[in-house]
Amino acid sequence: MSVSKISAARMQAAKMSAADASAGNAPDSQMSMLSSPHRYGAVTQLFHWLTVVLVGTAYIVSPGGPEDRIYSPAFDFSRQLHETLGILVFALVLLRILWRLFEPTPEPPPLAPWMKYSAVAAHLGLYALLLAIPSTAIAGAWLEAHPITLFGIGTIGPMLPQAHDLGQTIAYIHTILGNVIIWLAGFHAVAALFHHFILRDSVLTSMLPARMRLPAPAGAPGPGCPGP
Repeated sequence: MSVSKISAARMQAAKMSAADASAGNAPDSQMSMLSSPHRYGAVTQLFHWLTVVLVGTAYIVSPGGPEDRIYSPAFDFSRQLHETLGILVFALVLLRILWRLFEPTPEPPPLAPWMKYSAVAAHLGLYALLLAIPSTAIAGAWLEAHPITLFGIGTIGPMLPQAHDLGQTIAYIHTILGNVIIWLAGFHAVAALFHHFILRDSVLTSMLPARMRLPAPAGAPGPGCPGP
């Protein structure tokens, strides 16, 4: 992206911020449960950050490796925790999708078309991965004739006919997708920092609780600039 385009984006964001200020639209002083035109609400933020924590923890505790390692007694706890977290992620993402259907999202900041399309593609990719990763984990385990564990409920036995070779293939796909989502999430985080420190808009701060807002970079437009 050229320097002139970045400067133009900053100027447009500043104009929108000034317009908001003149209209008396001060930044949200209290966290609302619902999203506003300028920032995400408490429910959406809770979905977002809880998903981040669950996915990151599931990735860290995953035993990984071949089938005999994953299902060895030495890794029982980490595997069961990984499976529980994965099921929670799947349920949380379904709830988040349902919530998004009924709640409007904040207005996007002025962006070049390629940035808008990239943001949409990244978000769709993350949602697809968040659904596909737990699905492939469950399908792979059941096809290999292994139960899955949900802490507080117990084990859930295989609900698919055994097909061990297919199960191993799906389990391998699960591993690949798990690595992909970490890279895509990293790209997502870098893009948010780019918005905050280079474009100087409120894309990042719109997903942060008001008490955790980062200070705006020098020369940044005011807080009225709409979020993503």
